[in-house]
Amino acid sequence: QVQLVESGGGLVQAGGSLRLSCAASGRNLSDNSMGWFRQAPGKERDFVAVVSGIGIASYADSVRGRFTVSRDNAKNAVYLQMNSLKPEDTADYYCAADEHFSTYPRYYKYWGQGTQVTVSS
Repeated sequence: QVQLVESGGGLVQAGGSLRLSCAASGRNLSDNSMGWFRQAPGKERDFVAVVSGIGIASYADSVRGRFTVSRDNAKNAVYLQMNSLKPEDTADYYCAADEHFSTYPRYYKYWGQGTQVTVSS
C-alpha cells in the first residue's frame, strides 16, 4: 500500500522560505505524477504544482515564479521549495500521486496527511 508523508511545514514570516518534502513508501512512484495541493480553512483544496515522472512541471498562477517543485526518483520523494512566501499562502499542504498528470485533486489516487504552513505578516 502506498503511503505519502509530508514534512517541512511551519511558521514563517512573509518573504521567507520553506521547503516541503514528501516521502513515498510502498512502491516506487517514479512513473507517477506527484502533485502538491493546499487547503486553507473553510476553502476548497487547490492545485499548487505538479511534476511528472520525467520532471515536467506545472504551477498555479498564484505561485509561479515563487515555488519550485522537484523530485528524486531514487529516493521516492518530491519537494516543494517555497520562496517569497505571502500570508495568503497559509494553508495545509498535501502531496498526492497518480498516473495522470493533472491539476485536479479528484484525479489523484494517493494522498498524504498534510503539513501546515503559516505565513505571518
